Amino acid sequence: MSAHAAARGRQVRGPTALGSDPRRFLHLTATLAVTDFKLRFFGSVLGYLWQLMRPLMLFGVLYVVFTQFVRLGTDVKDYPVVLLTSIVLFTFFVEATGGSVTSVLDRENLVRKIEFPRLVIPLSVILNAYLNLVLNFLAVFIFMLISGIDVRWSWLELPLLIGALGVFATGIALLLSALYVRFRDVKPIWEVASQIMFYASPVLYAIESVPEETLRHAIMANPLAAILQQVRHAVIDPGAPSAAEAIGGAERLLIPTALVVTVLALGLWVFKREAPRIAEEL
Repeated sequence: MSAHAAARGRQVRGPTALGSDPRRFLHLTATLAVTDFKLRFFGSVLGYLWQLMRPLMLFGVLYVVFTQFVRLGTDVKDYPVVLLTSIVLFTFFVEATGGSVTSVLDRENLVRKIEFPRLVIPLSVILNAYLNLVLNFLAVFIFMLISGIDVRWSWLELPLLIGALGVFATGIALLLSALYVRFRDVKPIWEVASQIMFYASPVLYAIESVPEETLRHAIMANPLAAILQQVRHAVIDPGAPSAAEAIGGAERLLIPTALVVTVLALGLWVFKREAPRIAEEL
C-alpha cells in the first residue's frame, strides 16, 4: 500500500461527525446548546429581554418606515403581525446559519478531543437558535392575540413549517461550518448572501404586491420565502395567498422542497467528509 493510500485510510478511521454512541451524541448536543443559552445571559440584569429587544427594535423601525414614509404595508391586512412574525423567523434563520459558520473553529478545544463527535457543534447552535425562537414566539403570540388574530386549526401547520425552516437552516449550517475551516471567505460571503435572502423573501412586503408573475414565482422558489408565506396564510391571514397559490400551483412547491432536501444532503455529506480532517485544518 502506498503512503498516500495509507494516509487516506487513517483519515477515514479518524474522528467522525456522529460518533459511535447516539445517546451520547444527543446528550452532548443538548448540553452544549443549553449551556450556551445560559451563558449568553449570564451576569445580565435584563437577561432574555436583550434577546427579545433586537427583533422588536428592528420591527419598530421597519414598521414606522414602511407604513409612514414608504407606505409599503398599508394595503396588507394585519401588516404589523406579518412583519413581526417574519422578522422573528428570519432572525432564527440568521442565528442558526450565521452562528454556525465559525462554530467549529470557536470550539477548537472540543474538536481536538478524539472521541468528540464533530456534528454536535453546529447542531447545538441550531438547537440554541430554536430555544431563542420559542421564547420570541411567546411575544409574537401575545401580539397576535392583542391584534385580534383568531386562533384556527391551521395554526397546527406552524410546528411543521418551523421544522422545515430548521431543516433548511441545518443543511446550510453544516455546509458553512465545514467549509469555513478551510476557507475563511465563507463568513463575509454568507453575510452578504443572508442580506440578499432578506430582501428576496416576503419579509418587508407582501408577495402579491410583486407585479411580475414570473418574478413572484422565482421568489417563491426560495424555501425561506415559501415558508414565510405559508406561515402568513396559515397563522395570520387565511385570505392571503398560500405558498402554493403564490408559486403558481401546488406541484411547483416541489422546487423549494427539493432545494431543502438537496441542501441538507449536501451539508451532511460535506460535513461528514471533512469531519476526520477538521482538527488538522484548524
